[in-house]
Amino acid sequence: MKNIWIICRKELKSYFASPIAYGLMAFFAAISGYFFYVITAVFVQRGIQSQMMGQSFPMDVNEWVVRGFLSNVSVIGLFLIPMITMRLFAEEKRTGTIELLVTSPVKDIEVIAGKWLAALILYAGILLISALNLAILFLYGKPDWKPILVGYLGLLLLGGALLAIGTFISTTTKNQIIAGTATFAVCLLLWVFDWVSYETTTWAKVMSYLSVVAHFEPFSKGVLDSKDIIFYLSMIFLGLFLTARSLESLRWRS
Repeated sequence: MKNIWIICRKELKSYFASPIAYGLMAFFAAISGYFFYVITAVFVQRGIQSQMMGQSFPMDVNEWVVRGFLSNVSVIGLFLIPMITMRLFAEEKRTGTIELLVTSPVKDIEVIAGKWLAALILYAGILLISALNLAILFLYGKPDWKPILVGYLGLLLLGGALLAIGTFISTTTKNQIIAGTATFAVCLLLWVFDWVSYETTTWAKVMSYLSVVAHFEPFSKGVLDSKDIIFYLSMIFLGLFLTARSLESLRWRS
């Protein structure tokens, strides 16, 4: 555990020693803030229009604002995750330090867990920026905080699964651009698998089940389902397992 934390801290320092972390935070803050403003403005406008027309308007902040905002935040993460993971191992291979890493007395699983944990902590820190937007709702309304926590748990699990996949892809090349592009392509593919959910064929059902969006929907509604948690944990395990096998092959070649 000590080695994992040492590697994690080293990786976090490397993120903040370059403009990567600050750029990602600024990008996320600007985009998520814009989405929050638009969603909230539409919600308020519809409420005012309904009152002027003498109609009742369901003023459910969680349903109309929080759920839509969390869904948009998950989409933003689709673009951020490749930029977080693309350098994890690709940079080590480019600079030649990967040989020192795989031949060191540190276990492969400790290296992998440390780097993945650092990426997850950075991603969680970025997500906290969006929580500042939702904090405004508590100043002017009374949203239910429990569905919000469930939604952020879903975002964290979703991010952890995609980060694990990106970590594996980063071990397959020494070019960060290729690693980032490939990670985005795979994440996008897992995202759009849900588009065939309307079909009843077996392959369509399998693809729909593998969609990361389909398993995030219950979280965005504030519903905590064990099958969705198991799915994300399985994706994390698979991504880190493939990363371990990839590092093992590098160790044999070195």
